[in-house]
Amino acid sequence: MSPNRALLRHPAGWIATGFGSGFAPKASGTVGSLAALLPWWFLRELPPWAYLAVCAGFFALSVWAAQWVIDQIRVDDPGLVVADEWVGLWLTLFLLPDGLHWIAIGFAVFRVFDILKPWPVSWADQKLHGGFGSMLDDALAGVYGWLTVSALVALSSRGL
Repeated sequence: MSPNRALLRHPAGWIATGFGSGFAPKASGTVGSLAALLPWWFLRELPPWAYLAVCAGFFALSVWAAQWVIDQIRVDDPGLVVADEWVGLWLTLFLLPDGLHWIAIGFAVFRVFDILKPWPVSWADQKLHGGFGSMLDDALAGVYGWLTVSALVALSSRGL
């Protein structure tokens, strides 16, 4: 077992790596985001307050888990930590209407904001460290994603 895979011996390792999806050899953020769609499929059935409570709870739990992984491997914001992608994508897909095209649009919009990191996402990425910093930049990208997708949904409902 590789040293990083040994992280899976602890619950924090499972949480931080998106239940192992962060071990993808390439594009771990994209793979982690894809893995986040499975639990989202069930989360989307929750009332809005419960959905946001799950997002907030998973964010808090993931801050702890990401910090644990960072402490183990001594790398700040390691690529194998993808719990941040989970929260960010879930925020982007909040109150999303039905339709595979909306899921694809939401996924793409989140990945663009996560990769390009407009302000304040870039500020959080550069200035905040540890588990909280690892989580916050993607949560902010998720809020940008939600605002963008919500605007696209509103425009499409008006036939624009």
